[in-house]
Amino acid sequence: MAIKITEECINCGACEPECPNKAIQAHNETYVINPNACSECVGFFDHLACQAVCPVEVCVTDPDRVETEDVLINRSLSLHPDDDELRRKVAANDYPSHFRK
Repeated sequence: MAIKITEECINCGACEPECPNKAIQAHNETYVINPNACSECVGFFDHLACQAVCPVEVCVTDPDRVETEDVLINRSLSLHPDDDELRRKVAANDYPSHFRK
């Protein structure tokens, strides 16, 4: 599932620098996540980085946008075409993912 930020966001900005895909941006009085750029940190972390730092727990899964690990790792690869380390990890099937916890 893609991650979304709910309306209860306090606009602290803690999540924005944590996103490996730069999918989080300020928008009016809150932050928003571009679902087409969110890979749920698959390939980079074994957890959701935005959720880990949010002080008010408003980075939540979006049940309307269910996505598989394959879809998400392919999104990571397409968003980071020059990341040779990521490509090596994927080729070896040895990349971090919250699906593998």
